[in-house]
Amino acid sequence: MTSKRCAACKQLRRKCPSNCIFLPYFPPNNPQRFSYVHRIYGASNVGKMLQQVGEHQRGDVADSLYYEAYWRIKDPVYGCVGIITALHEEIYHVQCQLAKVQAQIDLLYQNGVHTFDP
Repeated sequence: MTSKRCAACKQLRRKCPSNCIFLPYFPPNNPQRFSYVHRIYGASNVGKMLQQVGEHQRGDVADSLYYEAYWRIKDPVYGCVGIITALHEEIYHVQCQLAKVQAQIDLLYQNGVHTFDP
């Protein structure tokens, strides 16, 4: 017997109505997704947030809530800001490396070296 309840209704131990707001965004095959969101925001607040936006935006809202909750659980101090900061630092370092390589290429062209022989 397979259950058609969404992950939210399963975790909250309630019947899943046919118009359940959680069902499209928290499927039964991924209970951890709702668990993270519920742990950080609470089911009632998540339901309210999903109802406040249009249907076409609910998937993005659910994804955003999941990612933010996931990173808040993994890094309680910085949450998703920690990973964003780390990615910005990585981009900065790669841009610096690119600038160095471009400067080396420009120097080679100025010195008359137009071909590259390995």
